[in-house]
Amino acid sequence: MTADPGRTASAAGIGTSTDAASAATGTAPAATAAATALAGGVRGPDALRPLTGTVLDALARGAADRDGPLPAGGPAAVTERVRAACAPFLPEHGTGADEALRTLVHTVAEGAADPADPACVAHLHCPPLAVAAAADLAASALNPSMDSWDQAPAAAVVEEETAAALAALVHPGRPDPDALITSGGTESNLVALLLARERARAAGARTVQVLCGTNAHHSVHRAAWLLGLPDPVAVGCRSGRMLPEALDRALAGVRGPALVVATAGTTDEGLIDPLPEIARTAAARGAELHVDAAYGGPLLFSDRLAPLLDGLGSAVSVTFDLHKLGWQPVAAGALVLADRRAAAPLGFEAAYLNADDDTGSGLPDLLGRSVRTSRRPDALKIAVTLRALGRRGIGDLVESCVEAAGTFARLVDDHPAVRRRPGPVGISTVLFRPTAADELPDAEGDETVAAVRRRLLAEGRAVLGRAVAEDADGRPRLWLKATLLNPRAREADLAGLLELVAGSVPAGRAPFGSALVGSVPAGSLPASSVPAPAPADGRVPAPAPGPPPATAPPGTPAHTRPHDGGTR
Repeated sequence: MTADPGRTASAAGIGTSTDAASAATGTAPAATAAATALAGGVRGPDALRPLTGTVLDALARGAADRDGPLPAGGPAAVTERVRAACAPFLPEHGTGADEALRTLVHTVAEGAADPADPACVAHLHCPPLAVAAAADLAASALNPSMDSWDQAPAAAVVEEETAAALAALVHPGRPDPDALITSGGTESNLVALLLARERARAAGARTVQVLCGTNAHHSVHRAAWLLGLPDPVAVGCRSGRMLPEALDRALAGVRGPALVVATAGTTDEGLIDPLPEIARTAAARGAELHVDAAYGGPLLFSDRLAPLLDGLGSAVSVTFDLHKLGWQPVAAGALVLADRRAAAPLGFEAAYLNADDDTGSGLPDLLGRSVRTSRRPDALKIAVTLRALGRRGIGDLVESCVEAAGTFARLVDDHPAVRRRPGPVGISTVLFRPTAADELPDAEGDETVAAVRRRLLAEGRAVLGRAVAEDADGRPRLWLKATLLNPRAREADLAGLLELVAGSVPAGRAPFGSALVGSVPAGSLPASSVPAPAPADGRVPAPAPGPPPATAPPGTPAHTRPHDGGTR
């Protein structure tokens, strides 16, 4: 019979002398017992149950006290409130588990930017599903470390099978694809470039030359720097997407191994590079292809949207995140490999984790599955979500966000006080700006756009992003960015967000600066408005992966067609 670790620890007197601990800390025995209880073992759930109740209550109270997408007052006010509520952060004597959880969790919840609020749309920052957050609690309680089998026996199998399912989703026609679970797109891109460098060295070259669009995520450049690679060659883009002809010219000047990095879902606009053409161009020049699909990868869960990623199967590696359009708590990423043998360079022996005689005896070697050693079982929450919803259920959520972007684009196009960035709607991202900014010189207009965003932030009424992108006249301008990842956002919520923006623009031509940020009293503008009429069928077509011609052909989705002065 296997001994319960909790009972064994108690029998050994480890961490169970509440009287002694209470005397040392100055807290009541019951409070000390709760603070020193272990989360695992047979007794762990009993210790967690009242603490999770405290946490849930604090989360609810914090969200109610915040009453909006983020706290009002800006950085200084938030800092003051947190310090006042929580200091000192290392007290001489503890306050006990219940008080510590109530105070800290309430404070952080009250001061959170809440992606579950429909007005929190600045970033690729999703509201996690409750089922995924619950699974993450189990992962924290069990605490497997994914660097050796004897720390994660069952979790290792869950990770292996989850990785295989994601690999098959991306490369359904490949005989032996694989996926490495990562902390997100930055790590995935780093490992992709690392593996490309090692393939180049194995072929006798000194290094590999990376080429990426000017629209590429900054992590590509950081990865090249960290790995000691030459600076990536910047390939020209038009309308936010890589130009295959510019890629061809750039590849013509490369001597030696090359890795082309395309993007399926740019951070600023959610646009997808022309993957089939890029794949053909790279292959014709003997270059490999990596696709950063951290944003767009989950389109594959939807039968209707998956064709937007045609050409993805030509990539030797694909970055794929699930803490964006996958509704997982951070971190939840993967690097999908077309051939599992590509991961071989990550292999490394550390005798205490994967000694030869242990692996030879059948113990799985987990160390070569990551550039990290200790790492959380992030595959557990992913696996729970995949099982709970299935591919079609997740695909439905993805489609709802894509449709919300189309709806928001239509609302922008119909609103007299704002206009949309020229061009098609990205995956679930819409760029727009107040029309009042267009009446000012370029610099002052951009200042007005930035000040509108900061005013809404300071008042705690909306979290909008910002992006610099080309306008219809070819000039770069500053835009407000709405990245729609909330599958429960309603049209009325989106219309209300536009009213907040329109109502935050100052009257007259003079721009306003940081001195006026927060000057409009919170609550003086409506949080929502009457929704515009919905399409007859209640659905909005999927976005095109790139810009249509100036005269859109028949069948082009309505929200991707050019319109006067506001599209490209």
